[in-house]
Parts: sequence; C-alpha cells; structure tokens
Amino acid sequence: LVDVSRCFPAADVLSLSLSVLQWYMNGVNYFTDLWNVMDTLGLFYFIAGIVFRLHPSNKTSLYSGRVIFCLDYIIFTLRLIHIFTVSRNLGPKIIMLQRMLIDVFFFLFLFAVWMVAFGVARQGILRQNEHRWRWIFRSVIYEPYLAMFGQVPSDVDGTTYDFAHCTFTGNESKPLCVELDEHNLPRFPEWITIPLVCIYMLSTNILLVNLLVAMFGYTVGTVQENNDQVWKFQRYFLVQEYCNRLNIPFPFVVFAYFYMVVKKCFRCCCREKNAEPSACFHMADCCPLHQHLKHTCHVELLLCLLAF
Repeated sequence: LVDVSRCFPAADVLSLSLSVLQWYMNGVNYFTDLWNVMDTLGLFYFIAGIVFRLHPSNKTSLYSGRVIFCLDYIIFTLRLIHIFTVSRNLGPKIIMLQRMLIDVFFFLFLFAVWMVAFGVARQGILRQNEHRWRWIFRSVIYEPYLAMFGQVPSDVDGTTYDFAHCTFTGNESKPLCVELDEHNLPRFPEWITIPLVCIYMLSTNILLVNLLVAMFGYTVGTVQENNDQVWKFQRYFLVQEYCNRLNIPFPFVVFAYFYMVVKKCFRCCCREKNAEPSACFHMADCCPLHQHLKHTCHVELLLCLLAF
C-alpha cells in the first residue's frame, strides 16, 4: 500500500486535506469551551489596546485604548473563576452558573416578545416622527428593560409630565416631547398608557421573573443531586487540560511554541525521502487497539479521581 501511494501524487493531496480538516476540527472543538473563548477575546482585546496605545496620534486613540484595556481587565478577571473548579464546594457552583446562563439565554427570547410589544406601542402612542435612532432604541428597548426591574416610566402620566426634560425639535440631547393637542396638553389618553404599563410590569416583574427564578431552582436542584460526581468529572477535565500544557509560564511560553512550530516544519521539510516510517507508526492513531488503550488510560485516570 505504501509503494502504491508513491505512484499517485493524489495521495499526498489527500493527506494534506485530511491534515487541514483535522486542524479545522481541533479549532472548532477548541472554541466549544467557554474558557477558551474568553482567552481568545482577552488576547484580542489586549492586542487591540496595545495598538491604540502605541499610536497616540490624538486623545481619542489613547482613550479608546484605555477603554479596551478596561474591558480586557473584566474578561481576565472573570477568567479567574476557572481556578475555583479545584474546590469541592465552589466547583459545582460554577456548573450551576453555566447552566443558569443557558436558562437566561432562552428566557431572553420570551422576554423580548413582551419588551418589543410594549416598547413599540408606547413609542407610537406617546411620540410622532422620532428620527433619532439612539432615542428610538432607548424608548423601545432600554426603558422597557428597566421597567422589568421596577423603574416606572415617567412619561406615561400626563399629570406629572415635565416638558423641561424633553425637546420639541429633536436638536438637543433629550427625548422627544410627547404629542400635544390644541390646548398644548399631552394628547395621549391616560386610560390607555397607565393600564398598559401596569399590565406590562405585572407580566414581567411577577410572571416572567418568577418563571426565571423557578428555572434557576430546577437547575440548581439538578446539579445539587449529583454534586460530588459533577465536581469529580470537572476535576478530571481540569487535570487533563493542564497535563497537556507546557510548564513554562506566560509570556515565555510563546517562544516555546515558536520553537515547536519551527521544529515541526523543519522535520516535515527536511526529512529524508528514502526513510519511510513503518505502517504501524502511520496508523497508530487509527489502530483500534491503540484507540482502546488510549481510552483505557483515560478511564483509569477518571476512576482514580472518582475514588479519591
């Protein structure tokens, strides 16, 4: 089979294609982990912040670099949560937080329906011909979002409406004033706006928020039932992760990886043409016996951690 592959250059192309596919699958598997995504974002923001700080052409670049560094600090600080997986008490709590984030993600779809329905209706009743996108977003999305946490909108009650906090022309950094009638009074009927706010806050503050709390309780209870096993599995994957890493600290590890890449490229480009490795060397990773032994080693390590 090895001799036949010499006669067909397409075998080299196939081997290269399989290598590229393997690299792609490794990259996809790498970004399936939330911690790896945070590491990538942290490094990206760090490099972007350095670029802005090293080009102080104006004060805007320096300020942009400082803002990027502040965001990068948040990411690297939250990354420290991964250290708590070693603890028997805090380790399962991290799993709870991750699963509760998934609950929040699906809950946002349900809440977005209520928020957009109330925000668009409120904007259409109170104001007309608002052309500033920033204030449209504020009135349709931001203020209904705050109302979910108990902040009552101040522009739905005509008796307490203050025209000093709005603008009629839209040229100032203020929200557009409500539409007025022939007596220079707010045109919107209060028997629509006030009950609309009451129904919205009743639905979001009581129904949806309590539904989210109930989902959190179910998630916490599910993890709590298998608290010890969850922590041991988590510890197993943490040990596996650090076993595959170099012992050199950052940033010196960059030079080690650079040396490994150069060494790999040198071996691939300068190896002897006549020296053919054995078929067992090529097929080690594909051999069922090798895969079985590799799986057995992983299982034994997992059983040792579970028995600890």
